[in-house]
Amino acid sequence: MNEQEVFPVQDMYYEMNVAGLTRQLPLCPLSDKLMIGAFVIFGDMELTTACAKALVERCPEHDVLITAESKGIPLVCEMSRMLGNERYVLARKAPKLYMRDVLTVEVNSITTDHRQTLCLDGKDAEYMKGKRVVIVDDVISTGESLHALEKLLEQVGCDIVGRMAILAEGEAADRKDLIFLEKLPLFNGEGKPID
Repeated sequence: MNEQEVFPVQDMYYEMNVAGLTRQLPLCPLSDKLMIGAFVIFGDMELTTACAKALVERCPEHDVLITAESKGIPLVCEMSRMLGNERYVLARKAPKLYMRDVLTVEVNSITTDHRQTLCLDGKDAEYMKGKRVVIVDDVISTGESLHALEKLLEQVGCDIVGRMAILAEGEAADRKDLIFLEKLPLFNGEGKPID
C-alpha cells in the first residue's frame, strides 16, 4: 500500500477472547475489501502476562527463544522470565552499531508497506548455534516474518523445535507446525469475519 492508497478508517472493532481475557481489536483496512484486527500487546501487561503464561504451558523443550522486532518483544521477554531462561534473542529490523558479523534476510510483512530486513547479531548467532530454538511472535498471518526468521536460523545452524504465537490469522490457523492460542479471522470491507 502506498501513500495514495489510504482507506478510510472507521470505528469498527472485533471482540477477542484470548488467555481468559477480552479485548476490543480495532479493524484496520488493508484495501477496500479486506481488513485485519489490530492485536497489540504493547503496554497491556495483563494481556502480555496471561498470553505468556498460556504459551509457556505449551512450549516445547528448548534452549533459547527468538522473536522479530518489535511486537513480540514483551511476549518473549515475559515467557523467558517465566521459564527461567538466562536470555532470549531478538532479530532487529536494521543493523545497529553494536552488532558485528550481522546475518540478514529480507521480509514482506502484511502490516508494513515496504520490504523489511531482519538482522541477527553474530554473537547471538554463535550463542544459538547447535541449540534447540523456539520462534515466538504475537500474530502469525501470511507467515512471511516467520519464514524470514527460519531463513536466519538456517544460516545459524540451530534446530527449530517450535513456532509459537498468541494468534494465528486467517489461513495461518490451518498450519500444523504452529502452536497458538486463538484464531483471528480476516474481515471484509464491512467488518464482517471472513470464513
